[in-house]
Amino acid sequence: MIYLDSAATTLQKPPEVARATAWAINHLASPGRGGHVPAMAAADTAFACRQAAAELFHLSDPERVVFTFNATHGLNIAIKTLVRPGSTVVVSGYEHNAVTRPLHAIPNVTVRVAESPLFDQRAAVEAFCRAITPEVSAVICCHVSNVFGFILPVEEIARLCRERRVPLIVDASQSAGCVPVDMEALGAAFVAMPGHKGLYGPQGTGLLLCGDTMPQPLLEGGTGSASLVQTMPDFLPDRLEAGTHNVAGIAGLLAGLKFIKRTGVENIGRREGALIRRLGAELEAIPGVTVFRARDPQAQAGVLSFQMVGIDCEELGERLGRQGIAVRAGLHCAPLAHKTAGTLEQGTVRVSVSAFSQPQELRVLTNRLRQLRRSGCAKG
Repeated sequence: MIYLDSAATTLQKPPEVARATAWAINHLASPGRGGHVPAMAAADTAFACRQAAAELFHLSDPERVVFTFNATHGLNIAIKTLVRPGSTVVVSGYEHNAVTRPLHAIPNVTVRVAESPLFDQRAAVEAFCRAITPEVSAVICCHVSNVFGFILPVEEIARLCRERRVPLIVDASQSAGCVPVDMEALGAAFVAMPGHKGLYGPQGTGLLLCGDTMPQPLLEGGTGSASLVQTMPDFLPDRLEAGTHNVAGIAGLLAGLKFIKRTGVENIGRREGALIRRLGAELEAIPGVTVFRARDPQAQAGVLSFQMVGIDCEELGERLGRQGIAVRAGLHCAPLAHKTAGTLEQGTVRVSVSAFSQPQELRVLTNRLRQLRRSGCAKG
């Protein structure tokens, strides 16, 4: 299997992630739920994971690193903390349903889309500059589009938010681990990310980095702290971590974070970007293939979308899957991004790489696509 769907989840992990997860299952209990060795060891592991994340993402207080089930969970917490019925919210034109559906669920919210052309970072800043007016209560922006790999200029967007005193939520689902994320420099209210993508942790893990805003919990329950009080604690991380932690997942995530630190975020990003640029150039040489790629290498991460004339994207994805190449086809849970880029009707085939992807795997993909064109299976 050639796995090129890392934007969904990284299937290839550092081997120490599986080892740490397996060891935790039989050796770690529940943090904060006892003074015995397995509980204390679990607490130490959880705190070490918070510390590693705080260091990687430049957050001064590790206790403001909250464990979530995934990025969607974290985004729901952030959105439902800042957005009230009747609010006006600004989003980019490239948001995932993990942002748009929670907004849709809140009554009478006005969602203002800061539309900008694909891969045009300057236009994106100008669009946000126009959209952020005094009545706006929050700004939400993905760092990297999960469909096209477009790196949005979140640093500049964050500066606008600080100047206009509007809280910012960043969706770092496709950037964490391969594009630098600096919580201190951004000054964001919240940054949400999964643990199972570019951080190479197990599925069922995520992180929510919290700024100065006190978040509202989505769940209430036991925390192992302040047990006499029947409301959730007023301090982090306990306020947002009701119930038993995914300790095995946290242990695996810690191993993933250590891999990122050892390898280097910039090194991973450069390698993924080089793979995608090479793939984009090779795909453009195939007749009938439309490739969505940035001319500026600083504007695209390790995600690339394409279409082929004469064959439906879903069918093409299925054909490649049957030939042992895993890609993602369709709308990628991001119809807004497709609408902005003009691909809503057809969708795209998405290729996404990881630190473990190899150039020869991408060559196999391009060769299969050439064969498909020559065979006449893709007409046009």
